[in-house]
Parts: sequence; C-alpha cells; structure tokens
Amino acid sequence: MIARALYSLLWPLATPLIKRYLRKRARQAPAYLEHWDERFGDALPQAGGEVIWLHAVSVGETRAALPLVRALQQRYPQARFVITQMTPTGRATAQQLYPDAEVRYLPYDNARVMRRFVAALRPRCLILMETEIWPNLLHACAQAGVPAFLVNARLSEKSLRGYRRIAALIRPALRQLRAVAAQSEADATRLAALGAGNLRVCGNTKYDFTPPPAQLALGAAFRERIGSRSVWLCASTRDGEEALILAAWRAANVGDALLLLVPRHPERFATVAALAAEQGLRVQQRSDQQPVSRETQVWLGDSMGELFAYYAAADVAFVGGSLLDFGAQNLIEPASIGVPVLLGPSTYNFAEASQLALAAGAARQVSDAGELVALALQLLADAPQRAAMRDAGLAFTAQHRGASARIVALLASQLDQ
Repeated sequence: MIARALYSLLWPLATPLIKRYLRKRARQAPAYLEHWDERFGDALPQAGGEVIWLHAVSVGETRAALPLVRALQQRYPQARFVITQMTPTGRATAQQLYPDAEVRYLPYDNARVMRRFVAALRPRCLILMETEIWPNLLHACAQAGVPAFLVNARLSEKSLRGYRRIAALIRPALRQLRAVAAQSEADATRLAALGAGNLRVCGNTKYDFTPPPAQLALGAAFRERIGSRSVWLCASTRDGEEALILAAWRAANVGDALLLLVPRHPERFATVAALAAEQGLRVQQRSDQQPVSRETQVWLGDSMGELFAYYAAADVAFVGGSLLDFGAQNLIEPASIGVPVLLGPSTYNFAEASQLALAAGAARQVSDAGELVALALQLLADAPQRAAMRDAGLAFTAQHRGASARIVALLASQLDQ
C-alpha cells in the first residue's frame, strides 16, 4: 500500500515530463499529439450494455488479440468491446482490425483518473494482453468489483529482474488479478515468482492469427511489382539494425536479389531511406506505387498495416529486433505462411517460440549481420532448403494453435458463475 501510494504521488509530478516527451515524439510522428484528452483522462468512455474491455499496448499485442476477440465474440455475442492502447500505431491497428469496437487510449496510470475511467466504463471485465501490469488500474478495478485478467502473459528473465526491483509495487498488483493465462511453463514460473496466482498455461494466441486474405492478395500484387527477382525481407527492424544490414548487403555479392526493408516504427522511414542512400545503394519506396525497377537494390516498405503482405511477397525473412538486444519481434507470422525465418541472437521476447521454430527447422539463427546476409543469400539460392523450411514452418505453427479457445474457457469459468 505504501509503495502504491508513493507511485501514485509521482504521476501528477510526471505529467509535464510526459507531455514534453509526447511533443518530442510528435516531431517525427505527429499522431502523438492527437487524442490528449484520452491520454490524460479528460475524455471518458461511455457505459452501455455488457462491456468487455481489452487493453493491448501496441501493434503486436493488438494483432495477437484478434483471434481471442473473435472467440470472445462467439461466446458473448451481446457484448460491446472497448479496445485500449498506449501508442498511435497500436491505436491505428486496432481501428483497422476492430471496426465494430470502441477504440481509444488508456490514460496514464494516475490513481484518480483510473478510478474515474473504470467508473465511467463499468465493464464486465478487463483483459490485459501480455505484460501490461498497471498498479492503479488494477486497484481501481478491484475497488469497483471488475474482474481483471492477464492473458497471453509472458515474462522474460530480463523483465523478471526489473520487476523484482519494484516487487513491493508489482506483487500486490498481480494479486488483484482474477486469473493469469501464461504463454508457457517458463512464463508461468517467472510470473509465480513475482506473486501471480491462479495461473494456467494456455499457449500463445499469435499462433491462432489468420492472415487476412486481402493482405495475401496484396503480397501477390507486390510480387508482380517486383518481378522474378529473389526477395529477402528484413521485417520490423529496429534502430541500429538497418545500418548493419545495409553495410553487409552492400559488401556481399547479391546478384539481382532485392532487399525489402521494413522498419518497425514509421517515424524512421525517412531515416532508413537516407541510410541506404548513404551506403550507395539504389533505393525505391513502396509508397511511390510504381513497379520495382531492376536497378533498385533496396525496396523500402514505408507503409503501416501491411506486414503480412510483405511476408507473402518474400522468399526468406529476417525478423527484426533480434540482431541487436531488443528481444525480437513476432516470428510466428512468417512461419505461419511458410516463409523461412532468420533470427539474430536476441530472442528473449519470443524465447519459447524461437526455440520451437529452430528445433522444428522453420528458422535459422545467426550471430551478426555478415552471417545473416550470407545465410540469406545461401537460402535464396537453395530452393529445396527453402521448401523444407516452408513445410516445417507450416507444421510448427499448426501444432501450437488453440490458445484463444483455452483462454476463453478460463475466462468463462470465472465470469459465468
């Protein structure tokens, strides 16, 4: 209680710093200046009917929630869904994926604001995706009698070490959860060490995600724009990774292979285009709507919401955030449509999925950018090996589906009493 009281005192003091941070981010991504009334609790949601509230912080969690939301809609067809995020890209993704839901920002974890938000919405339950542990939010739900669940929950060793430093704040918050659906036994063990109870291992909803047919059709259209060239995709790359990849690509004998580069954050599109040009590479952007020239060496995927289409257009895909110490992005998506996956050394955010994909032969792991480019070129030249990895990826992802149904069963056991 003392830890949460001190934590609560910090939020009003931190508000000017948060606003300054948002203005700084807005220099490259203007959407950070939008909907401030939601971020700071000045615009509250409307209650009405049976509300299921799901919070997914950004793009990855929002996409991972889709099969779960579909399963919940089948179980509770009368429910109205409210989907909250913390980032503009997450909010935009939610508006695209959940056209019938109310989409809005979750306010920052100010105790007074959270009490008002929960009281205004009056949801049947709150579902938090993955690692969203907000002490004042959970306290407000407990005080209002709103059952809260943490689902698709994951906790890396790195995150566990960080949370242990603030255990006096996090342990009481975890105890206010009605149930926790962990992705793996290892995640469940780490969450239990922090104080979580009523733990079930339900798997990862990312395996249940079905690529939208429109995205696959767009991928086929991308291939038409590219022509017959081999395509190596570097997807969801993070700051620092592109420079390493581009330098290694320029130094290698790539023939007429095309590097398709898709940075994770849209505010970095222009920066990455400039990096490629500085390397002396001929760059073209997806946004120009033109066929890819034979002279183009790097095609920049400067669009949002089209990642599956880029995967569908690729012969081999590197999953970004893994070459440097970012913990990797979602490797399940490319494997699910049979694209051979390459990973760097940092995979702690997807530790179990990475281990399973590597063991199944759906993915290969490298230690640095030079090795990454060499392996990509090797696979582009080896159709039988790509076919073997394709079949392994399809089998690997099919084997681990079903998490969404298990999570809905867990939620129903608590809600339908």
